[in-house]
Amino acid sequence: MIYEDRHIDPLEEKAKKTIGKTYLAKDIDASILQTIKYEYPGRKINVELNTTEFTSICPFSGLPDFATLTINYVPRSKLIELKSLKYYLYSYRNIKIYNEHVVNSVIEDLKKALNPYEITITAEFTIRGGIKNKVTARCKSK
Repeated sequence: MIYEDRHIDPLEEKAKKTIGKTYLAKDIDASILQTIKYEYPGRKINVELNTTEFTSICPFSGLPDFATLTINYVPRSKLIELKSLKYYLYSYRNIKIYNEHVVNSVIEDLKKALNPYEITITAEFTIRGGIKNKVTARCKSK
């Protein structure tokens, strides 16, 4: 193998636990998510993160669902560490989950990890059967 000496990050190991099998949303390991300190607490900024590589599996058909996932949040005291977010989202690859449940699952895990002032998750799934599905979840806290 070309990468025989490649060191596998522990976060990558956790994310790849679902390879080769299909799982349910309860099997997502949210401990993958790591945070860094936001050094300007009190200054409300908007953080927008996008990926066009989100995938999960439709529980009904067993076919892959592909989505552009957008995460918008206003940090309180923590920022999401991007490598850990990448591995967390990757862990959905073999998870059987409906589109509407994806945004709820992601928003709940990010709320717990970040405790942001507000957060919005939007998943825009590719067209299947002539229907495009765009799902958004929002949460605000005081």
